[in-house]
Amino acid sequence: MKDMKRANRRSSIFPTLTLILFFILSPTATADGSLIFCDNTSVSVKIKIWVDGVEGQTLEGQSATFSAKIPNTANGLAKQTVVLPNPLNCCSNLSSELSGFTALARRGDCDYLLKAKLAQAAGAAGLVVINDSEDIVEMSCSEKTALDINIPVVMISKLGGDALVKSLSAGGKVELLLYAPESPIIDPGAAFLWLMAVATVVCASLWSEITKSGETNGNYDELSPKLDDEENEIIEMSTTSAVVFVISASTFLVLLYFFMSSWFIWVLIVFFCLGAVEGMHSCIVALVKSKCRGCDQKTVDVPLFGTTTVMSLSVLLFCMAFAIFWVWTRKESYAWVGQDILGICLIIAVLQLAQLPNIKVATVLLCCAFMYDIFWVFISPLFFHDSVMISVAQGDSSSGESIPMVLRFPRLFDPWGGYSVLGFGDILFPGLLLSFTVRYDKAKKRTWQDGYFVWLAIGYACGLLFTYLALYLMNGHGQPALLYLVPCTLGTCIILGLFRNELNELWNYSAEESKQALVGEEEA
Repeated sequence: MKDMKRANRRSSIFPTLTLILFFILSPTATADGSLIFCDNTSVSVKIKIWVDGVEGQTLEGQSATFSAKIPNTANGLAKQTVVLPNPLNCCSNLSSELSGFTALARRGDCDYLLKAKLAQAAGAAGLVVINDSEDIVEMSCSEKTALDINIPVVMISKLGGDALVKSLSAGGKVELLLYAPESPIIDPGAAFLWLMAVATVVCASLWSEITKSGETNGNYDELSPKLDDEENEIIEMSTTSAVVFVISASTFLVLLYFFMSSWFIWVLIVFFCLGAVEGMHSCIVALVKSKCRGCDQKTVDVPLFGTTTVMSLSVLLFCMAFAIFWVWTRKESYAWVGQDILGICLIIAVLQLAQLPNIKVATVLLCCAFMYDIFWVFISPLFFHDSVMISVAQGDSSSGESIPMVLRFPRLFDPWGGYSVLGFGDILFPGLLLSFTVRYDKAKKRTWQDGYFVWLAIGYACGLLFTYLALYLMNGHGQPALLYLVPCTLGTCIILGLFRNELNELWNYSAEESKQALVGEEEA
C-alpha cells in the first residue's frame, strides 16, 4: 500500500516497529488498515431500510471522500439503528448521545467534514446526510493531512431522507445497512449493444440493396410526399454543410447542458418520435413492397394528405401507435426495446436521406466530428466544470428523464442496473462513409475483396471494440466513440485507397458518375 511505503520511509532504524506503532497509534486507520484523507475515492452506496422491522425500499447514496471504507456486500453486517441528532443539521455540538447509532442529519449550511467530526464525537456509528434537493452530490473537503474520521459518511436525496425523518418523527424504529457493491467495468450487455450497432450500420448502408426489388414499382403513392420521388429526397452534403452541421450540433449540445430540464427533454422526445415514425413507416413500407408488389394497389383518400394506399395508411397508424406506446411506457424496464426499434428505423431513414459525394467531404465531416467528440467529452471539463457530453447523456436527474437519441441495452450483471448506451452520432457519422463505399463499389462493379465496404464495416466493428477496451482501461469513464471509430473507418478507407492507387479518384469522386453508372446498369 502507498501509505505503508510512506511509513517505511520515515524510519531507517526500526522500520518494522515504526510501521506497527504507526497503525496502532493512528486514530485514522480503518478496519482494513487504510487511512482517511480528503481525496479518498467516493463510491455509490446502497442503503437497505427497515421501518419497525419491515424492510422497505432500498435507497441510493454517495459516500464522502473522507468516509471510512464501506463494505462491498451486506452479508454479515449488523443493522444500525437510526436517530435524529440535536441540532438536526449537526452543525454544532450535539446535545443528544449517539453512542452506537447512525445519525440522520439535514444538509444545513456548515462544512460536511464538521458534521462528521461532531457526529463521531457524540459516539455515532455512522452519518447519513440528507441533501436539500433530489441530486446527490459528492461530499468533499480540502485538508491535506490524515483525518480523525472512522465512521461511514453518506449523502442521500431529499425525498428518501424526508421519508426516513417522517418515520422517526412518528415514533417508528428505523434501521439500515450500508454497502457499496462494485459495478463491472464492461458488462455482457455491452456485447449485445456492439452487435446491435454493427448490424444497424451495415443494414442501413445496404438498405437500398435489401429493398431493391420494390424500386421499380412507380405506381406507389406514399402518405408522405417526400417519398414519392427518391431523387428529390436525397441531400448531398458539402464541405461547408459538414462544418456547419458540427458547429450547430455543438451549439445545441451547450444549450442542452445549460437548460437541461424535463420540458426540454420532452421537446426532444416529440422530435424523436416524429422522425422515428416517418423512418419506421418508410422502412416497413419498403420491406413490404420488396416482398409483395401487389400490396399497394388499393387506394384511399385521406384529408390533408390526398390519395394514398391502404397499406401505407395502415403502416402509418401502426407506427404512430408504436411511438405513443413507447412514450407512455418509456420508464418501464422493457422500454429500451421500443426506443431501440424506433432509433434504428430513424438511423436507416437518415442514411437514405443524406449522402456523401466523395472522400473529401467525408474527411471534413468525420474529422470535425472526431474533434467534436473529443472536445465535449475530455476537454469541456476545463471550461464547464463537467464533461458536457456525459452530463447531457445522463439527462435530467430531478425528473428521471433522459435524452432518447441513443441505443440502449440493459447492464445484465450490474447490481446498480442501468444501461450501456451508444449515441446516434456514433452510428450515423461512420454510416455515411460506409453508405458511400456501397455506392462506389456498386458503380465500379467491385467484389467484396477488392471493394471498400466490407473492410470499412470490419473497421467499424473494431473501432467499437476499441471504445469498450478504452472504457475498461479508464475505469468506466465515458468515452468519445468517434475517437476510435473515425480512424478505424476513414483511416481504413484512405489506406486502402493509397494502397490501390485510387485515393485521388475517391477524393474527387462525383455522385453523378455513380448515378450514370447505375442508370446504365439498369438499362442494360
